[in-house]
This record gives sequence, C-alpha cells and structure tokens, in this order.
Amino acid sequence: MNLSAKKMFFIDLLITIIGVLFDQFTKHLAVLHLKDQAPVSLIPGALELRYLENRGAAFGILQNQKIFFVLMTSLILLACIYALWRMPAARKYTMLHILGAILMAGALGNFFDRIRLDYVVDFIYISLIDFPIFNVADIYVTFVCAAGLCLAFFGHFGEKDFDFLKRRKPDSKKEA
Repeated sequence: MNLSAKKMFFIDLLITIIGVLFDQFTKHLAVLHLKDQAPVSLIPGALELRYLENRGAAFGILQNQKIFFVLMTSLILLACIYALWRMPAARKYTMLHILGAILMAGALGNFFDRIRLDYVVDFIYISLIDFPIFNVADIYVTFVCAAGLCLAFFGHFGEKDFDFLKRRKPDSKKEA
C-alpha cells in the first residue's frame, strides 16, 4: 500500500469517527430531551421527534436478536475495512471511499447502542406517512444504499475496476 492509499484510509477512518460521534451525540440529546416526554412536533403533521428503544431492526423485525445483529454488523464492518484498505486512492474511487466510511459510521453507531444498551435509540418520526421511527445511523445506511444503487446503475465502474478486492496470487517470478 502506497502513501496516498494509507492517507486515504486514514481519511476514511476520520469520516467514520466523525459520523459515529455525530450519531451518538444526537442519540444522547434524544435520551436527555425526549425520553419519557411527549413527542416534539417539528413540522406539524409531517415530522416529529419521538423517543423509542428499538430492540429489532427496520420496521420492528427481528426483535431481541442482539447476537445476530452483532455478528452481522461485525461481518459488514470487516468487509468495509477490507474494501477500504485495498481500494485505490485514485479520484475515480473517492465516492466509494466516502460511502464506505459513511456505511461504517452507520453500522458502528447502532452497533455501539446494541452492545452498550441492548437496544438502539431511535427518535426521528415521519408522521406524514407513518414511517417507522429511525435515527441518524439509519440515515447513513439508507443514504449509502441509495447512492450505491445509483452508482451501480449509472456509475462509471466496470468489472475490472473492482479487481483490487481480489486476493493476489503469489508471483511466479518470486518462487523461481
């Protein structure tokens, strides 16, 4: 790994840390100001802040499956770290670096809640469409999925652009 690739990986980690800190800060504010309180209407009939302790995943599925979530999140984080470490620092990959770092921030934000509290703090509620209550880490993950789909359909990446993810075969010249 060359110096610019190491620098880019450091930037990836910095983005992740900032994202996690912001997520945890918003959840801390939610606990302080929303727990055991009436919902706070930000846009009447459309957007509220409402405290919820979520022991499942999106839409309330997989309730009380902490071990499953911890294992899956660990695998996702390992895959992200591997990809970001191996990903070239070329300008072409900048958006993928950013998306990988944001995905890690979202995964870690909810991971820390599950480890520390046994639930995830959710507090953003779109009452207009009665959407499930969510948090900043969920926004990160949703954004990355949407942006990733856009890149997949409209991006400028070909199959060869992801060769960096392949394991390197031993160099036959070194063995001789």
